[in-house]
Amino acid sequence: MLKRYRVRDYSFKLILFLVALSTIGVLIIGSAAKEFQSKQLVGLIVGFFLMIVISLFDYTFFLQFYWILYFLNLGLLLSVRFAGTTVNNAKRWVSIAGIQFQPSETAKILLILFFAQYIMKHKEKLNTFKTLASCVILLLPPLYLIYDQPDLSTSIMVVILFCALLFIGGLSYKLIAIAAAIVVPLTVIFLTLVVQPDQDLINDYQQKRILAWLHPLEYVNAEGYQQDNSITAIGSGQLWGKGYNNNVISSVKNGNFISEPQTDFIFAIVGEELGFMGGSVVIILLGLISLECIHIARRAKDLSGTLICTGMATLVGFQSFMNISVATGLMPNTGIPLPFVSYGLTSLVSLFIGMGVVLNIGLQCIRKYS
Repeated sequence: MLKRYRVRDYSFKLILFLVALSTIGVLIIGSAAKEFQSKQLVGLIVGFFLMIVISLFDYTFFLQFYWILYFLNLGLLLSVRFAGTTVNNAKRWVSIAGIQFQPSETAKILLILFFAQYIMKHKEKLNTFKTLASCVILLLPPLYLIYDQPDLSTSIMVVILFCALLFIGGLSYKLIAIAAAIVVPLTVIFLTLVVQPDQDLINDYQQKRILAWLHPLEYVNAEGYQQDNSITAIGSGQLWGKGYNNNVISSVKNGNFISEPQTDFIFAIVGEELGFMGGSVVIILLGLISLECIHIARRAKDLSGTLICTGMATLVGFQSFMNISVATGLMPNTGIPLPFVSYGLTSLVSLFIGMGVVLNIGLQCIRKYS
């Protein structure tokens, strides 16, 4: 389980990027909502400690118990369904030993670990109907439990992770082309249907968010209020921003024009207070974290290691894209945190745990899998 590693194989660059980004997150959260800063700092310390500890354990040891990880994930998601806490019409949290916990965030990491091992064990038959069908069947229970909370944004992120793992696992380009030929038209049809007045495919608030994105002027004082103010905040920061934790009266943050700015719209605070330069630093750090994960993936000793690193790169990259796109009006409001920056202890600690596994894979980068 524990091995001897060479210090020079440790990815100190990745650790530096993670600490730098998480520190920025703690500072920005302190400006957005001071009462949450100390909690996020505790999450950073706990997450960092767990990352270092996990990085010293052979990841293949944990992957031996991939079925236990799968059913643990299902158990946590089911606990939300039967004993969860409802906040803002969504049941996504459960209290464990007095600590509020969001299983949908840990689900992303656990599913990456599970499918990394499952795909590796079935890599020779990955392009057969039986194997692909089994993968989809195994995805559906956790996906449904997340979607039903309701949490559409995390459901989309889980599907993206699943597709990325299948692609890197060796999915045939022919099958990808067939899937694209089916999924793209269906997506267009789905989007056409969900904006109809009497649709029942998605919840009303989700439909209104899509309509607010398509017709922002009509919903600027309703569902589009948050995004419109977020865009205003980012634009008002200009090149260098209004200053960290400023008391400028015209500040969107100081005027409380964005509710819960420490979570989904944290990038609006970054843009307003740190400007284009500060926003660029955050985006560059997110990109460097994803690229370092991909770099480790290319040198992983086996396919499961490659898949885990790719999964973490996809998680950080695509989730960051979704969050920032919402804050800048490029996507409908989906309500998903910005990795390592938004407030959320479950999200932060889960991401650090995943990065701990990535670091261990980097320590064992001896040869490429055959």
